[in-house]
Amino acid sequence: MTDGVTGVAAPEALDFEVPRVAGSGIAGLAPAPEMSREEHLALVRDGQLGSVHSWELVTAVDGPGSRMTLFMAGCPLRCLYCHNPDTMKMKDGEPVTLDAVMQRILRYRVVFSASGGGLTISGGEPLMQPAFVKNVLAESKKHGIHTAIDTSGYLGSAMSDADLANLDLVLLDVKSGLPQTYRALTGRELQPTIDFGDRLAKLDKKVWVRFVLVPGHTDAPENIDAVGKIVTRWPNVERLEVLPFHQMGRDKWETLGMRYELDDVEPPSNAETEAVRQRFRDLGVATVY
Repeated sequence: MTDGVTGVAAPEALDFEVPRVAGSGIAGLAPAPEMSREEHLALVRDGQLGSVHSWELVTAVDGPGSRMTLFMAGCPLRCLYCHNPDTMKMKDGEPVTLDAVMQRILRYRVVFSASGGGLTISGGEPLMQPAFVKNVLAESKKHGIHTAIDTSGYLGSAMSDADLANLDLVLLDVKSGLPQTYRALTGRELQPTIDFGDRLAKLDKKVWVRFVLVPGHTDAPENIDAVGKIVTRWPNVERLEVLPFHQMGRDKWETLGMRYELDDVEPPSNAETEAVRQRFRDLGVATVY
């Protein structure tokens, strides 16, 4: 079911739950003030209030330079290998105002400028909260801050071309090149990611593609080739990152009482990971990490 306007799946179809009306706060981000449910929802619709899981300062991980990565709560996908299952539901985030987020971002302008870094909005899935994310991106660009989002692209239709103009970089997660593998891995469809990637290519928007190598799930040669075929159709892709699967998120699944299906999966070896990187190079992907 869609909302009938943007083509984005309606909240009830995406396990949407309203975050707590007032939270205890996230370190460095002032919590939203006490308010009624009606006031809360109005601010969410206006993009003045978002459900935030956490934030951190990182270097050369979520884009170029030193970056503030803002992790939004809520995601429509249910990736078997998700290492942040605590970001899946919006209700598990903390309500934070746009002003509070911008105050924190602007504290690091000097760091961003010196390192060639900026802001990356991740999750969860940032486009689960498009109004808030659009506002954060627009305000950040007003201050000359380099902006990026880390997204599956599944909800890419929530972003207009004008919204995308406030983005300098998209970290696009292409989780599989085969629709059936994508569905088994995430519970969703591959096509919206391809459609979003096609839009970004037409707009010549810089893209870094991310692909997680999961033994027994995404490592089949035909899947690697299918991913390569998709990526090479996008001339705006600056790099493809092959990220080896790891088990660092397993304890979170157990703590949350969620069934973790990859408990017996071993991370790929360095040789196996490099072989996949070389395969992408052989397929014509110019820059592979």
